[in-house]
Amino acid sequence: MPLSYWRLLRTGVAIPLAWYWIRQCRLPAGPLGRFVVGNMNQRHADLTAWGLQHAGPGPHPAALDIGCGGGRTLQRLAEMPGTTVVHGVDYSAASVAVSRKFNSGQVRIQQASVSQLPFPDAAFDLITAVETHYYWPNLPQDLREVHRVLKPGGTFLIIAEAYKGRSFNMLYQGSMKLIGGVYMSPDEHRDLLVQAGFSAVEIFLNDKKGWLCAKARG
Repeated sequence: MPLSYWRLLRTGVAIPLAWYWIRQCRLPAGPLGRFVVGNMNQRHADLTAWGLQHAGPGPHPAALDIGCGGGRTLQRLAEMPGTTVVHGVDYSAASVAVSRKFNSGQVRIQQASVSQLPFPDAAFDLITAVETHYYWPNLPQDLREVHRVLKPGGTFLIIAEAYKGRSFNMLYQGSMKLIGGVYMSPDEHRDLLVQAGFSAVEIFLNDKKGWLCAKARG
């Protein structure tokens, strides 16, 4: 067969596979979804550790991780001094399954959406969202829902590696557009948090790594 035919064939196979993989990052499902979620624990480890440094010394008796993925952030929260109970939510059943295998003890995990968190008002001292807020159904409204369950004076952290203006900006912008993710500048993060009712908003950047941590108070 002509060489051009094989090139077209490879392209025709590669593009759907790449698309399927990217969609798994947004909503993991099935065996591949569980693999993707497990891999997130390793890929996001350094980013998460850096972001959690901005939570402060605490204590944070009650903590929540939204979009808990593979469960590594939940484990880190449970290891914080003074933390007595940790909750995790994710709208992917595959993520919930992997997180439950990765955690035990005071960690409680359930399938739920950020748009309707299954907790009472002012329930948490610390809430984290690692590499997940891009995909929330209605970001302004969902941030208000996060504010609802955060205690007055509590801390909310958005930890992310995709934001407008970072290194390789065009690559990240194209990837986020492909999967329908929200791609915002540091200032846009700050504005949305203020509009949702948060106070004392701070934006931390690691320019070398291309990391962002938005910290806000309830």
